[in-house]
Amino acid sequence: MDKNLEIDNTDLQILALLMQDANMPYTEIGKKVFVSGGTVHVRMRKMIEMGIVKGSQLIIDYAKLGWDISAYLGIYLDKSSLYAEVSKELEKIPEVVSANYTTGNYSIFAKIICRDTQHLREVLHDKIQKVSGIQRTETFISLEESINRSIPFARK
Repeated sequence: MDKNLEIDNTDLQILALLMQDANMPYTEIGKKVFVSGGTVHVRMRKMIEMGIVKGSQLIIDYAKLGWDISAYLGIYLDKSSLYAEVSKELEKIPEVVSANYTTGNYSIFAKIICRDTQHLREVLHDKIQKVSGIQRTETFISLEESINRSIPFARK
């Protein structure tokens, strides 16, 4: 049986509320969706076990901590078959916050966060471009992030 069929509208409402405010207590969520806090806890545990919920995240404004550069990298690989190996190496670089295997011009599209342009240069030159299997990179500096959200859930 498809595990997604075990998800109902109450589960989706719980997820929607937690995506708006991950700190919302289960008792408050329960009041909003008309179930007990214990039921919310059981349903969340079920969704974690199913792999739907993979944890929670603290969202940081890096610029306020002095990390002013957010950049995206288009990464060309020597061979696309090197994706897994290169991804493991990129994961070791703390400034790399996400990496995606993509279609199109790049084999990998990654996001990095750095303190300033000097730090960006060091990360690119001394870390990323030294990863075996990377042929070359193209860097796109983000001037401003205007949207960063989760998708809303609607039951068909």
